[in-house]
Amino acid sequence: MSTASPTRTRTPVQVAAAVVAVVFLLVGVLGFVPGITTDYDQLSFAGHDSMAMLLGVFMVSVLHNIVHLLFGVAGLAAARTARGARLFLIVGGAVYLVLWLYGLLIDHGSDANFVPVNTADNWLHLGLGVGMIALGLLTARAGRTAGPGPHATRGPGLG
Repeated sequence: MSTASPTRTRTPVQVAAAVVAVVFLLVGVLGFVPGITTDYDQLSFAGHDSMAMLLGVFMVSVLHNIVHLLFGVAGLAAARTARGARLFLIVGGAVYLVLWLYGLLIDHGSDANFVPVNTADNWLHLGLGVGMIALGLLTARAGRTAGPGPHATRGPGLG
């Protein structure tokens, strides 16, 4: 005798949000790994004086890594529903576009650079912002055009 467990079908937007969230979690963890993060001994809690570099390219600090971890946790929680996943991708993408603009406007050597960010981070934030918004819009659209789901209602007289 076999027992069938209910399967839960995830929409494309939920899968996309979950993948993005896992990447954020991975980046947050890797920011604390010496070797993957160069100049790890110069990792500070926050501020432009943190000279630690994830993959030798992207400035990180303890705060920066914690933000990545929290963003990943929020993304996994949001990915539980299609609406939450779409909001995570679109709003999260907008946040990264704002962070990109912030990184362009501030003096990287000033106290305003508290995250911290550098030019490589700015380009990454632009790509993340555009990519997340595109994923949120395109995968949500794909989920809507895929046809009725198991809970779709039928019109009058269709049983």
